[in-house]
Amino acid sequence: MTRLLYIFICFVVFQTQLNAQASINDYKYIIVPKQLDFLSSQDQFQTSSLTKFLFNKYGYTAFFDDDDLPEDLSKNRCLGLRADIKKNKGFLITKLQIDLLDCNDNIVMSSLVGETKIKEYKKAYPIAIREAFVTYQFFNYKYVANDDIVALATSNDDSSEAKEIEKLKKEVEALKVKEKQAALELEEEKQQVAKQQDKVVEAAQELFGVEVVESVEDDILYAQPIENGFQIVDTQPKKVMILLNTGTPDVFIVKGKDAIVYKKNGSWIYALNSGNDLKLSDINLKF
Repeated sequence: MTRLLYIFICFVVFQTQLNAQASINDYKYIIVPKQLDFLSSQDQFQTSSLTKFLFNKYGYTAFFDDDDLPEDLSKNRCLGLRADIKKNKGFLITKLQIDLLDCNDNIVMSSLVGETKIKEYKKAYPIAIREAFVTYQFFNYKYVANDDIVALATSNDDSSEAKEIEKLKKEVEALKVKEKQAALELEEEKQQVAKQQDKVVEAAQELFGVEVVESVEDDILYAQPIENGFQIVDTQPKKVMILLNTGTPDVFIVKGKDAIVYKKNGSWIYALNSGNDLKLSDINLKF
């Protein structure tokens, strides 16, 4: 860089300072994107790393957009400026410019255009970035909190929080609807099972004759799972009977007996075909 060009750049930067001093100092952080629009991969040719390094070197506080951000910046993104590195059109010349944008994507400050005629991108991009960064290198940056920006950030934060609350409310309402639908389907299924059980009992009553009901609820019985059914024992414990699965919910065949056990209206019924009639007994069965 020639001495004359250097003096010219310093003059331009000084003029830029006069125009932008009141704005760029209002922002506490610089956020540098890992992925630039004109590159095919993240931090290709270390363009983002170099930009972040230069900002931190010259007195700014810079982070990558995927870094763990400070708590105040995480809550209030308006406290930071986003570095937007743009590639300008140029015939056989690489031209890059660094804009700083606020949380509403308004340009707060733009750099000089850094350029080079070097054709190899690996060398050209770093040179162009360094030349563009001269604008910020000689800028007398010092953060001074701006109440309007903090308030704007808080307002944006409140808006985001309100949107999140509204989203959660909708999710809760949708969940309630699903739960109500599931409860209705479960109740319908229970009713269908009850109807099926009633049909089984009615068929047994028609087959075996008159219904005689006995209650033996005082004798507590316990069901122990076995292959293809349950072993029923009393409190001693002593085996009382074996129940075999029928494929119908809450209806079992009593092994070795002309009997079934089924559930009706929340109670377990032992139905025995005595040869002449059907004898029904309430049993206190625990599964």
